[in-house]
Amino acid sequence: MLEPARQADVDVVIVGAGVAGLAAAQHLTRAGLTAVVLEVAPHVGGRMSTEKVDGFRLDRLGQPLSTSYPELRRTPGLTGLALRPFSPGVLLHSDGHHHRATAPTAPRSTRGALTTARAFASAPRLPLARPTRAPVRPGPLGGPLDQSRLATALARLAATAPDRLLARPELPAALALTTRGVPGRAVDGFLRPLLAALLSDPDLRTSSRCADLALHSFATGRLCLPEGGADALPELLAATLPPGTVHTGVQVTAVSTTVVTTKEHGELRCRTVLLATGARTAARLMPGLRLPDFHPVTVLHHTTDEPPLTEPALLLDADRSGPVAHTAVISQVDPTRAPAGRVLISSTVLGVPPAAAHLDATVRAQLARLYGTSTTRWELLTVHHDPEAVPAMPPPHDLRRPVRLLAGLYVCGDHRDTSTVQGALHSARRAAHALLRDLGAQPVPLAEPLEAAA
Repeated sequence: MLEPARQADVDVVIVGAGVAGLAAAQHLTRAGLTAVVLEVAPHVGGRMSTEKVDGFRLDRLGQPLSTSYPELRRTPGLTGLALRPFSPGVLLHSDGHHHRATAPTAPRSTRGALTTARAFASAPRLPLARPTRAPVRPGPLGGPLDQSRLATALARLAATAPDRLLARPELPAALALTTRGVPGRAVDGFLRPLLAALLSDPDLRTSSRCADLALHSFATGRLCLPEGGADALPELLAATLPPGTVHTGVQVTAVSTTVVTTKEHGELRCRTVLLATGARTAARLMPGLRLPDFHPVTVLHHTTDEPPLTEPALLLDADRSGPVAHTAVISQVDPTRAPAGRVLISSTVLGVPPAAAHLDATVRAQLARLYGTSTTRWELLTVHHDPEAVPAMPPPHDLRRPVRLLAGLYVCGDHRDTSTVQGALHSARRAAHALLRDLGAQPVPLAEPLEAAA
């Protein structure tokens, strides 16, 4: 139980129990500091939360991870994380057909990142019970010469170190794609829908450097999901912290370098404070922090009794024929997310969604085209809409935004690096490193180079 005043001997109070706050707590407690993590919600995870309904596990945001994310290996407490991979590459739907697009083989130097979790290597490949309703065939990537040029560009990107990607001129991603020597058909039919899915940015106004990092991650790893739901990652981080570290249902109203004021428990005293909330809450608690724009994301979860696609693939709409940017039969990727005999289909709408009264009907019509089957008997389980789901990263974007505000006050989160789980974890490691250095502690767990987050 959290007690006021008597926490004066705590080294660090961390505000926010999302993945950034929990990862920072892992680094700090493993370095020998005492920490208290305060979370206003009744559960940990922030946007990486999962709703449980009648045996279904429904992610509120559902951003895919990548096995190439280095912070999944570098964050203490995540060695037991099980990942369920999508099929290699992605499926593109265009002109009534499915087309497979895969990344080049990862360079030898990156292969170690592909074993981040046990399940990547050991998860069984689900058999294709029957052919996909829409046949898989070449395209819409142009002819053989166009496809060869695209493969060469992706292979070159995969072999380029992230720091070199960050040295490239910075443009909006949509503009930069026209300067990379990739055929226009491949840009419009593959790179645009892929980057929109990876960045949650349908207009591709994101910094080209961030887009290059996203493509680098795609080209050197596999897209995947945490087994059992997105909340498996933060719950694992919380479970492996010292007992009594995390306190939920606690609202923080003010912070300073040595005092955190809460609505329910008065003042908590400490040696230093780390803000690990979302961007808006951080800006409220610390006036002067820049508040970014955001990308809205809406996720719809449907269920039926027969999978419309038996492959565990991420399906993109290359024609952009409706509001859904990408969709997947999630229960084919991770069978633990649906009860026996039921199928879970999760679809993501980027940007401002259609009016609520027409959202489901509009999405069902598009999904019928994408999967090549009737959706009239599908049941809508829930809709999750977050108008501030992903912090925007327009150029110029600083991937190393300051995490040390002043001695005793620090900040981390996906709004300090890239707007990904990798960025949140990376910012946590940077903040923990700065905090430990200021306190004169030996940052042993943070000895690896703090390169840019992908």
